[in-house]
Amino acid sequence: MDLQFSPTSNPLPLFFAGYLLLYLIAYSILFRSWASKLRPEASSCAISLAHGTPAVFLAARAIFSDPARDFHSANTPLQSLVLDYSIAYFLMDLVHYLIFYPTDVLFIGHHLATLFVFVTCRYLVYHGAVAILVLLVLAEVTSFCQNVWTLASARRGFCGPYFVYRMFAFYVTGTADAVIPKWVWISWLLVVVTAIFVSILWIVNLWAAFFREKKKKGEKKVR
Repeated sequence: MDLQFSPTSNPLPLFFAGYLLLYLIAYSILFRSWASKLRPEASSCAISLAHGTPAVFLAARAIFSDPARDFHSANTPLQSLVLDYSIAYFLMDLVHYLIFYPTDVLFIGHHLATLFVFVTCRYLVYHGAVAILVLLVLAEVTSFCQNVWTLASARRGFCGPYFVYRMFAFYVTGTADAVIPKWVWISWLLVVVTAIFVSILWIVNLWAAFFREKKKKGEKKVR
């Protein structure tokens, strides 16, 4: 059965209200017995889970249901819906960080940059959602593999740069300039490349912390 969406309706406020409600339920009910300093982060994880897995399936459906899919093809109603779904999540999580972790400039900057890409694609140029949604799938697929984060992140580390290269090779020809201005696609690529670089640093830091802890345990056993 094909899903039908009205191009005139805007579900963004509804999606944001849904994430807000889920966050409040998680904070005040689900994690009420948790330590006060842990409840905000746990609530953030709850809305992250609500976004990640559905976003992968919705984005994949939106991509493969578009017969004219290309790096500069017009956004379909379903693709616009997925963008709104993700915009609402990042807005809600941004509010979370601004309230509870206002000094965490890394995550706040990440969310602002991601929102810039999604919002310009959805509400400014109305084209290029296929490329953005593929990157969304690569980023969110780790929601399936939380217990094997290294494997999932390593795979994203390989696929991400390759897909960004394909985007650059397409956009640099000027084929999309009529519908996606050069400053827009250049800013998209800068945001994505920065995000991939930060992800690689995150993985390296996790491994470094793991081996430091392992080394400390080994030294204690020797003593």
